[in-house]
Amino acid sequence: MGAVLVLAGLAIVTRKKDRCAAIVLGVVLLIFFLFAYLPRLVANVHDPGPWTSGAEILALSGVSWTLAGSLASGASLMTRLGRSLFALTLTVFGIQHLIYGQFVATLIPSWIPGRLFFAYAVGIAFIAATLSILSGIKARLAATLLGIMFLTWVFILHSPRVMAASTNGNEWTSLLVALAMSGGSWIVAATASN
Repeated sequence: MGAVLVLAGLAIVTRKKDRCAAIVLGVVLLIFFLFAYLPRLVANVHDPGPWTSGAEILALSGVSWTLAGSLASGASLMTRLGRSLFALTLTVFGIQHLIYGQFVATLIPSWIPGRLFFAYAVGIAFIAATLSILSGIKARLAATLLGIMFLTWVFILHSPRVMAASTNGNEWTSLLVALAMSGGSWIVAATASN
């Protein structure tokens, strides 16, 4: 899996077989979700962990297809399906922020006032972004702001946690996922019609 991610990333960055690499990446991530996360979700639907991780994998799969579709001439079905998959995963994040607001608030740095408010506000923002991207109403703006939100988290939430626990792989993963979701949001924004 690591080799696929590295090779696909290199192909996309160097623009050599980038469309093919994005398609392969989207398919590999979807298969990974189906075999690694879906069974865990089915076995225990009330465990939020696989929902979060699984939605992240599906979101990045959707971004991969959005990118692959955008590299073809004209708007494609692949682009629209990728954007839709990405948007639908945001609903999972939004619902989790609303259900587990008290827990999410503990992840927000203590120097930020109104942490519970922000936990719920972000949940609502995720759901609003889903609706915007799916409907096409202000989709570019919603996806752009979503990317800014994720990138802000990289700096104010994840980077300090990585610095405090630099050997913790989970903290590094969270930082890199937030960074990928930021970039993915901007790929979705770039393919939106308005």
